[in-house]
Amino acid sequence: DSKELMGAFADYEEVEDVLVKGETKTSVRLRGGVQADLRVVDEESFGAALQYFTGAKEHNVPLRQIAIDKGYKLNEYGLFKKGSDEKVAGKTEEEIYGQLSLDWIEPELRENRGEIEAAKKGELPELVRLEDIKGDLQSHSDWSDGQNTVHEMAKEAQEVGYKFIALTDHSQGLSVADGLTKEDLEERRKEIMEAQEKLDINILDGIEVDIKKDGTLDMDHETLEELDIVLGAIHSNFKMEESEQMERISKAFETGLIDIFAHPTGRKLGEREGYDVDINKLIDSALKNDVILEINASPQRLDLDSLDAREAMERGVMISIGTDAHGLSHLDFMRYGVATSRRAWLEADDILNTRSYDELMEILGGR
Repeated sequence: DSKELMGAFADYEEVEDVLVKGETKTSVRLRGGVQADLRVVDEESFGAALQYFTGAKEHNVPLRQIAIDKGYKLNEYGLFKKGSDEKVAGKTEEEIYGQLSLDWIEPELRENRGEIEAAKKGELPELVRLEDIKGDLQSHSDWSDGQNTVHEMAKEAQEVGYKFIALTDHSQGLSVADGLTKEDLEERRKEIMEAQEKLDINILDGIEVDIKKDGTLDMDHETLEELDIVLGAIHSNFKMEESEQMERISKAFETGLIDIFAHPTGRKLGEREGYDVDINKLIDSALKNDVILEINASPQRLDLDSLDAREAMERGVMISIGTDAHGLSHLDFMRYGVATSRRAWLEADDILNTRSYDELMEILGGR
């Protein structure tokens, strides 16, 4: 009953304003300003409508041109023979792409960034899936600015189904986050060992160490070498000139102590732009110094973005995903990191989190 469905949609508690309401289309504005549309279509046209409204304009325009070149007309109702009402496809997306001699294209790739050419050649990537992820590589406990204990964070990760979780509390220089001293790390290590004995998950003893203005690290090298995993990050001096910022980052990478560069551009969505960074030079430095670049899965960050992550992957840089969890529920942010990875054309092998624990430690230990 489309009328009843549209009524329920328009009456949803998060709706601020109903823009259009009918039996086949209703548009509303949600609190926060986002517009949401609901459409009801015939079953025989469902695939065509799904493809039309999922694909970006940049994807759909060349797709329609391919249809024209093959003697068809493509719209949200289906694929038709040109100059006729005879429908040749429309029930599923796969039907439409197949009729156009293309492999089915994952929705995240529909941006006209090479996916159509890859679909013609049968060379589309096998995108990473959430179920490929075996662990989280950035999280925080109540030893710094997290809300939960080491045991609670690890137990939640175990219940998610992970094989490992990296505890990467902040270093001492980030005073607003109650950063850890060398002595704090020693005490936290005892807590990690206690939790490790009680749980069936591997807990990595790590840190998110501050990269200072001059490129030095906010912790002595001997202490960092004892840890399972070291994330380097910038949390201050965002206004430096690009050349100075890149020199700062490169100097930190050259210590050989940083495994992963966290939230590489420093952006916070809706709050601030990132610091000035040349992504090509960043990738060069990561390759030269064997540093992994992070996709920070926090919805405030999503950093690297999909374009930069794809560029890094194509040039041979390994990618990690960290939720930057500061509480139990934040572990669920992994899905945003995976979504960004999929838009970046990443496959499971491109991402450190898909490795087994033994493979992970071999990679980290060999750095």
